[in-house]
Amino acid sequence: MNDLKSPWSDKVDTTAYPRPQMYRQSYHCLDGQWNYKIQKGNLGSSADGLFDGVIRVPFSPECLLSGIDRSRLTNGFLQPDEVLIYRRSFPKHEEDKLAILHFGAVDYECKVVLNGNLVGSHIGGYTAFEWEVSEFLKDQNILEVFVVDPTDSQPISRGKQKMDHGGIWYTPTSGIWQSVWIEYVPKTYIKSLKITPNLDDKFVNIKVNTNDSSESHIVLNGKDYPTQNGVACVPIPEPHEWSPEDPYLYFFDAVCGEDKVHSYFAMRKFSMGKREDGKPCFMLNNKPYFMSGMLDQGYWSDGLYTAPSDEALIYDIQLAKECGFNTLRKHIKVEPMRWYYHCDRLGVIVWQDFINGGKDKHKAAMLLLAHIRKRVRDNHYGFYGRTDENEKQKYYKEMDEIVEQLYNCPSLALWTPFNEGWGQFDSIKVSQYLKGLDDTRLIDHASGWADHGGDIKSIHRYILNFKVPRKEKRPVALTEFGGYSLNV
Repeated sequence: MNDLKSPWSDKVDTTAYPRPQMYRQSYHCLDGQWNYKIQKGNLGSSADGLFDGVIRVPFSPECLLSGIDRSRLTNGFLQPDEVLIYRRSFPKHEEDKLAILHFGAVDYECKVVLNGNLVGSHIGGYTAFEWEVSEFLKDQNILEVFVVDPTDSQPISRGKQKMDHGGIWYTPTSGIWQSVWIEYVPKTYIKSLKITPNLDDKFVNIKVNTNDSSESHIVLNGKDYPTQNGVACVPIPEPHEWSPEDPYLYFFDAVCGEDKVHSYFAMRKFSMGKREDGKPCFMLNNKPYFMSGMLDQGYWSDGLYTAPSDEALIYDIQLAKECGFNTLRKHIKVEPMRWYYHCDRLGVIVWQDFINGGKDKHKAAMLLLAHIRKRVRDNHYGFYGRTDENEKQKYYKEMDEIVEQLYNCPSLALWTPFNEGWGQFDSIKVSQYLKGLDDTRLIDHASGWADHGGDIKSIHRYILNFKVPRKEKRPVALTEFGGYSLNV
């Protein structure tokens, strides 16, 4: 399988700090060699005997860089009736502090056990989660992670993974596919930040969420700005505007007692407006701006969902800019936070898809309707494969988590809840809910063809000729129109 190697395969490095907008010095990476076992069972299972061997975290067992490369086997990816079990040991690094255990992403559902104690569980393969685990720590610790992944055997959010993969459907990934780390914090600490720049009124609001509602302060350019009710309003009298041509970032510290977090923001504004000829268009910093981009699906030949190194992420983004693009549409995947950081600092606008799912229904009919430009209302849930009410609620929960995780990213300009009618339901209601979570960005409510009146007119054209709809009162975006293929 050496033909699947990338230029970074032999110099894997996942030690870069995973959350650049929440940087702390007390960072201890838990990536690397873990014991693993795959067996029949569920999240209630325990390892039935010796472990199968060693896996390199954070690479899924299906990929080359994990050291296992199960995808080369027939049905080698994790099956719906199997459980993937991880185990590793690590020492306690600091005394008299609280310990926060972080997971960047685990696909799809997991249970975490520390020294025999259930820490918690998480559903959803694309979002980060964490727990304060101080009460379970010892001088030497055993950490276990139990994972199940139905992929497309159930109507879950799964992205472009499919067991019967091929064509536009890709090899499934399972288990831990983003970094695992632990950090130590004081008894009072900063849990999260919410950063909202206001370019028009020349200030930025920084909300500091702490674990005990303690007040904090922001340090920017040597000046202190105290929070009131957790929020600091920081004036930026002469804002240096962020753009792909000039991706300027402001760096600051958030301080609460003995805890300090290093972060950044940018002064920029994404909106809709009109050109001089009266045509509707996208606006960046109150000026018409043409966004030219690629559909970025984030798969690697050697790591599948996981890039082999930070250097590889940077290369991929820089190459897009060198090819003349200023935008990347992150397609039905949420990347590690370092990817967004590099887009922020290198100057690439991001259009972010949410994770689609549902059951495959009426595929031929949907393709036909797409090409003849007809649509079916998305409250016909069976047609779109979204009859499961529980999965709809999971979709909303995952939307909450993704928005909270990516809200602070300056480069993120637009959200896409649904793609090509895939698992689509109540798209206008979903968009209104999303606008309530984040009213600072645009929404492509249904990329492709099942248009019900969102912020933009979003069109996919692979076969028929494309003509700009001249009477459209919204900005028009040709959001998919072709690609290069290599027969092998």
